Formats: sequence, C-alpha cells, structure tokens
Amino acid sequence: MTRSVQRAPRLRVDKLILLTASVYLSGAALVLFRPPLGAAQNQQIVWSDQEKPILQTIRGLRALADDVRARTTKDLALQIRQLPVAPNKLRLAEGLANLSTEGDFGHDTLEEVATTLAEALREQPLPEEKGQPAGPYVELATLVRYEHVHASSDSPQFSAAMSKLEADDQRRQTADFTLADLQGMKWSLRELRGRVVLVNFWATWCPPCRKEMPDLETLYKRFKDQGLVILAISDEEDGKVRPFVAEHHATYPVLLDPGRKVNDLFQIEGIPKSFVYDRSGKLVTQAIDMRTQKQFLEMLAQAGLQ
Repeated sequence: MTRSVQRAPRLRVDKLILLTASVYLSGAALVLFRPPLGAAQNQQIVWSDQEKPILQTIRGLRALADDVRARTTKDLALQIRQLPVAPNKLRLAEGLANLSTEGDFGHDTLEEVATTLAEALREQPLPEEKGQPAGPYVELATLVRYEHVHASSDSPQFSAAMSKLEADDQRRQTADFTLADLQGMKWSLRELRGRVVLVNFWATWCPPCRKEMPDLETLYKRFKDQGLVILAISDEEDGKVRPFVAEHHATYPVLLDPGRKVNDLFQIEGIPKSFVYDRSGKLVTQAIDMRTQKQFLEMLAQAGLQ
C-alpha cells in the first residue's frame, strides 16, 4: 500500500520511502521509523547488526517475484520475532505488515506477519497518539478485520481501532458521491444501482496502483457488458492524470477528486483501496491494498459476477 506525501500532515508516504527515512506523516500519526516518543525529531535511528539485514531485505521486497516475495515475507516475520526486544523490532514488524498486503502472498504468510506484529506490541506497548490508537494497533486491526487473520491484542487501543474500522465501513455502506470523469461525464454512486460497482482509489505516483491497473482493465472489458462499472478515483490534477491514463490505455472511467472530499468520505489514507458494491447498492467486499486479478475475481464473485 502506498501512502501519499502530497498534503501534510494528513496523508501517508510511500511505504518503500518510509523504510529508508526516519519520519513520515500520516492521518493517524503513524510513524514507523521515527525516534522514540519524547526524543528529538532529528535523532538518528541506529540499527543493530541483527536488524540491518532484515531492514535491507524489507527495502527490496517490491523487486521480488511474487512467489519469492511470499516466502521472503514469511521468513522475515519469523526473523523479526526472534529479535531482542527493542524499538526497532516493532518498527520492522509494522513496516513488514504494511507491505505484506500488496498482492496475494498467502494467508499463512499474513498470519505470521500479524502474529509478529501482535507479539511486538505486547512486548512494547505504545501510548495513544493524540487520543487515537497508535498506528501499529490500527495496522493489526486492519489485518484482522480485512485479511481475516487470527492475531489479537489485549490493548484497549486494539479494541478502539477495531471499532473505528467498523464505523468507517458503516459510513462507506451509506456513502454517495458525484464526480466527473476525464471526459466531463458525471458519475453518481447511488445512481448506479442495478450494476456492480468497483470503486478504486489510486494515484499516478503509487507503484501498487500502477501494478493493478492492467488487471482492472482486463476485468472491465470482460464484465462491463454484464453490468460492471469501475470508478477509479484520483485526488491529483487533470494535467497529471490525463496523460498517464492515455499512456496506460485505461478505458474504465477515471474520476478526479482534487479536493479529496470523496477520499475523506471513504476514510482513505493509504492507496490503492477498492470497494465493491452489488446491484442493490450493498458494500459486499473491499480490498485494503493492491489486488491480483484472481483476488479481484473473488471480490466480484461476491457481487454476483462470475
């Protein structure tokens, strides 16, 4: 999942960047690679000899073939779990969790990643961040709710994060919006009842977004005559989006949300994210990160498209 740096302090940076930087900004004040609370913000993070090879491998995950990446991600989760208790252990656990959902790396892999994050949080509980659950608790709750892993936490922050995710989903269930596409045609979610709608939040600078675009195009061509509508929403300017879409030959509707009203309505902080509504307008499933064509097909099947 990629995180935006276009507007501070609400949005999150690319996770590949956060693995090489000390600080980044986010809507939930999630800062994986920052100094400990109370320390100077320019304090350098020092990685141990045990931690350095793990960090370097995490940095290179996106360059790996999917099958190799799945095995490597699982191995990294186990390696992190064996580290001594230290702030960097939690940083690595959360950094790996952020990257583990960019595709289909197997449920067993996600279970190991979530278990590692949960254990790191039990070893190093974090205080709330401005009255909200600290980022790692939100990350763990996200894996549990949307990836159906069996990890858990006794922390009230984890319970609060789970409650927030449920409330966010309730808002998305009743959400409606009207946005114009690149041709000036307006699309309203509620007016598309009777069709299956896949709402996809993306951006031109987001590597996982770009990776899933060809699969979205393939699915659109396959199912559009059966009632599938894909609404791809970007918060960027027309001048950036239009040439990018033309270059990548996307024919599904691409909508512009420069004021981020729809992004905010759907509580979008990291991208890509996708939501599938069935013909009755019910939100039947969603993806918290990049999906493969196989995963998208499974999502569409829940809305009755096969």
